[in-house]
Amino acid sequence: MSDIYSEYETVVGLEVHMQLNTHSKAYASDKNEFGALPNTLVSPITLGHPGTLPKVNKESIRFAIQLAHATGMTIHQEVYFARKNYFYADLPKGYQITQDKTPICTGGSITIQMEDGSEKVIGITRAHLEEDAGKSMHDQDPFDTLVDLNRAGVPLIEVVSEPDMRSSKEAGLYLTEIRKLVRYLQICDGNMEEGSLRCDANISVRKKGSTVFGTRCEVKNMNSIRNVQRAIEAEVKRQIDILEAGGKIDQETRSFDPVNGTTSTLRSKEDAQDYRYFPEPDLPPVVISNEQIEQIKTEMPALPRALYETYTKSYGLSEYDAMALTAEREIALTYEEILKHTKNYKAACNWLMGPVKAYLNENALEVTESPFSPEQIVGLIQIVESGKISQSTAAEKILPELAKSKSAKAENIAQEQNLIQDADEDTILTLAKEILASWPDKVQAYKNGNKGMLGLFMGELMKKSGGKANPKSASALIQKLLES
Repeated sequence: MSDIYSEYETVVGLEVHMQLNTHSKAYASDKNEFGALPNTLVSPITLGHPGTLPKVNKESIRFAIQLAHATGMTIHQEVYFARKNYFYADLPKGYQITQDKTPICTGGSITIQMEDGSEKVIGITRAHLEEDAGKSMHDQDPFDTLVDLNRAGVPLIEVVSEPDMRSSKEAGLYLTEIRKLVRYLQICDGNMEEGSLRCDANISVRKKGSTVFGTRCEVKNMNSIRNVQRAIEAEVKRQIDILEAGGKIDQETRSFDPVNGTTSTLRSKEDAQDYRYFPEPDLPPVVISNEQIEQIKTEMPALPRALYETYTKSYGLSEYDAMALTAEREIALTYEEILKHTKNYKAACNWLMGPVKAYLNENALEVTESPFSPEQIVGLIQIVESGKISQSTAAEKILPELAKSKSAKAENIAQEQNLIQDADEDTILTLAKEILASWPDKVQAYKNGNKGMLGLFMGELMKKSGGKANPKSASALIQKLLES
């Protein structure tokens, strides 16, 4: 961007809507399930028929409390619900059961790690429970919009951040972190492409140094973290262009078009009074006890930030390794299982994130579908550490064999395939002397400073030994002979 754009500061706050992994809907017993035939997961309660009464899904309350514990939010122990009234084709009741002035959780934060290793805390304003609307489909019929109400009534938690993000990059990091967190908690699968995690971005700009917020616009219709970032960048440019041309920003809701990378007006921004909020008359308050809050806390799984701290500070892993291990819940769980059988933290990390992950990728397998047991991976670590086989032999020849049976053992395979290295120094010494005697010019080149000749000698020795020479011992012996 030109100098004009660098004179402005970006201000972003995100509203993240996450569909909860409950078995039933927020206020009815209809199944909460993705991919069912249209309009098959509905009931009179979901459709708001006269005489029907909603009932709060207890699991959604528990999930909200888990999220509050994970982000340091304050849990409000009397939970009230409200009606948000608006008319749209995919809102069958004509209103949405949500929370207005009494969110279940307030405060808290998410910490993001910047590229330079520094950390930034993004504040959370509130998190509240509500139900989802149905889904309008505009591309299924050339003349009409079709409506699928299966999603209507699905429980949501909406997490509203403070306007603490100052770039699209920070917004992407925040969204990545919150998606990782809900996946660890298993309260939401985080699949943006399926709509189970959705994000609206509130975006404004102001001159650098100013403490006054500019007029914000809310951008919707983003189905990936990358598109959230692209939408922010496009909207920031649009707003600066308007201000530089002497215009003013209108507060409105806009849509992002991922094809041409631009935002466009959806509607002028509604204020709270437009929704005519009032207390939900059919739902009594839910009271949460201190005992319930503490019980849920004791059942919480290990979270990525805590694991990251353990891996870097207690296990001595690099920040890069710790980030890779905690990026996905399933990888972290697998690593934890391996560590139940070994304390070689670095080797366990290297095997899991190296040969094991490569094998899974090559065979289109998820970590949860891994054919390797933790004990088998530990067996590989031990046989390499003992010097019986090299790392490359273990990865290339033994690992594929282990994939065939969970009962197979690395050492047994090495014995059966005659892969055990010969660490006998006399044998290696004899071979090394023969090789050096047959390459006098190369020996001289090494002594003249061409240390790359060591690779040639090692290659010859491994060839003559049939791959059974221990590389570490062999390299040390050859160097000793060359230096003598």
